[in-house]
Amino acid sequence: MANSCVGLFLFFALFLSHGIVELEASHHVYRNLQTVQSAASTDQPYRTGFHFQPPKNWINDPNGVMVYKGLYHLFYQYNPKGAVWGNIVWAHSTSKDLVNWTPHEPAIFPSQPSDINGCWSGSSTILPGGKPAMLYTGIDTKNSQVQNLAVPKNLSDPYLREWVKSPKNPLMQPTAQNQINASSFRDPTTAWLGPDKKWRVIIGSKIDRQGLVILYKSKDFVNWVQAPMPLHSAKDTGMWECPDFYPVPVSGKNGVDTSLNGPYVKHVLKISLDDTKHDLYTIGSYDSLKDIYIPDKGSVENDSGLRYDYGKYYASKTFLDSIKNRRILCGWLNESSSVADDIKKGWAGVHAIPRQVWLDKSGKQLIQWPVVEIQKLRTNHVSLPSRLLKGGSVVEVSGVTASQADVDISFKISDFEKAEVLNPSWTNPQLLCSQKGASVKGGVGPFGLLVLASKGLTENTAVFFRIFKGQNKYVVLMCSDQSRSSLNQANDKTTYGAFLDVDPLHQSLSLRSLIDHSIVESFGGGGKACMSARVYPTLAINNAAHLYVFNNGSEAVEISKLNAWSMKKAIIN
Repeated sequence: MANSCVGLFLFFALFLSHGIVELEASHHVYRNLQTVQSAASTDQPYRTGFHFQPPKNWINDPNGVMVYKGLYHLFYQYNPKGAVWGNIVWAHSTSKDLVNWTPHEPAIFPSQPSDINGCWSGSSTILPGGKPAMLYTGIDTKNSQVQNLAVPKNLSDPYLREWVKSPKNPLMQPTAQNQINASSFRDPTTAWLGPDKKWRVIIGSKIDRQGLVILYKSKDFVNWVQAPMPLHSAKDTGMWECPDFYPVPVSGKNGVDTSLNGPYVKHVLKISLDDTKHDLYTIGSYDSLKDIYIPDKGSVENDSGLRYDYGKYYASKTFLDSIKNRRILCGWLNESSSVADDIKKGWAGVHAIPRQVWLDKSGKQLIQWPVVEIQKLRTNHVSLPSRLLKGGSVVEVSGVTASQADVDISFKISDFEKAEVLNPSWTNPQLLCSQKGASVKGGVGPFGLLVLASKGLTENTAVFFRIFKGQNKYVVLMCSDQSRSSLNQANDKTTYGAFLDVDPLHQSLSLRSLIDHSIVESFGGGGKACMSARVYPTLAINNAAHLYVFNNGSEAVEISKLNAWSMKKAIIN
């Protein structure tokens, strides 16, 4: 054992300084952990066709997503023993296109005292020389949350199939001196280099109800020192999970390296609120000398602020795609079904379609859009000519597989006379959408799509717009209404909503929805507002699903464009 420890110390010293080293490591890939077969139902109407999910069992957060030797690597939280959370390891798949995925053996699993009770979320960092390194949260023998390091065993392997852990783990841990809560210290980010050439990383935490991200610095990526102050904090927000911190150019759609700073970039701090399971973000500036993040004036740092997605979307992570020079966002879509139903079907959790993210021209929010590669799955194109959609109309879109489709539609409004007046107290868009759902007749709207709909509309999920007359402008409300999505009352059928920063007087209202059996991912205003829903129809499944355009307002609206495609099945093993 002594020789093995000496060998590991030597391996890490050489890895961090030179490169490829062949060594028989003491931590191998998933040799003895036995997978327990789930009693999965053979009837699987809710399994997706083109979203990422393994054949069975539970998944949650995407972890160290990265590019290495021309391949996309997705690491994610996985329970190899069942369809509920627990026994967490880092599963691993690779892809050439972010659409089709090849699985590999899990990369990181419990094997050291510092992670023996679980290998939780973390992030990848590409070190000088193109060498990947993973910082991740381990649950140690005392059930404390500590931070660990793992690196590839063989850098010449493009699939990175074996990983070794640092013999110095844990590298960061709670102590009586640093006053870190041992149960609230998790999810290290991708690291970045400061002007002093030291690495920096932040870790989610809380002190009472104050959420914060703790900053650590290191010269060598192994020995980390806690900074005197957190990078940022906010009162009464609770635990900050899965933080992400990265720069975006002030103009254009390109991605930039995580270490870049200066006048031509803004910084994004994203946190996952443990209390509400929402991913929030602010846009601001990073003072690299003081090591503090300063949100732009007017930023809202609570659940009423900017969100990546106003639906079922959590624990997201971005990475720089060096192949196409863009920043890509990956996120987890949890189930809205009961635990009993999850166990019956033998799986739980899927990942959203990866999204490219960039700063809106206003500088006030991000734009998100499905990666262009997903379009290679399109087939059976259907389009509708421009037409007027009168109040009370429901028009079926035929010719596409409505249970597995990509739909892109735009509306124009020419008459706003009948728009409802926006009550100044209506500040919560989700509440407003739940009170004024698709079945509630309005003035200008609701109009939009009825997806995963049964014949006769007993079941449907409605994604729509409704326009209100504000004090100085017209206000656009975007909703995803799941209240009639299923006859199964055991499902969570929460309605989602957001105000959309689009001027309907001068701009068309665009809506794109990716429909995939139990998923409806919708993008309003060209990606200004996103909503992901998990739905489980009992009638509108497979070939019995239908797609409609509707207008339940009293004012007519124009369909200026509609394109729809059936989506081929992605290869995800």
